[in-house]
Amino acid sequence: MPDSSSSQLLAQARAAIKAGQFEKAVDLLKQAEQKQSADWNNLMGYSLRKKSPPDLVNAEIFYKAALALEPAHRGALEYYGELLLMKNDLTGAEALLARLDKACRFGCEEYRDLKASIQAYKSKK
Repeated sequence: MPDSSSSQLLAQARAAIKAGQFEKAVDLLKQAEQKQSADWNNLMGYSLRKKSPPDLVNAEIFYKAALALEPAHRGALEYYGELLLMKNDLTGAEALLARLDKACRFGCEEYRDLKASIQAYKSKK
């Protein structure tokens, strides 16, 4: 169970992400240090993928950790799929879209977003 200081750090990290301050988010997430949380791993992966320059190698490690903890984590499935598209791995992204389809059952924003990203990727090729 995260303590209140960790919860505060996570809230600050989410605010930094929303503001596009990905380096700051990474620093805050490191301070919160919740490796047993799928959400924490997903946020770390997202921040690493979005920062400039992106750190795709470590982002992938955190997405995989999030999915190991929670295989149907919708955010991690979506964002990991987007990372795979950045690495030109369409097959991997489509496999994650299929997992998202099962996780969402009746559709969800994460599924729609990854599907749109895949369609955009295909239209560029």
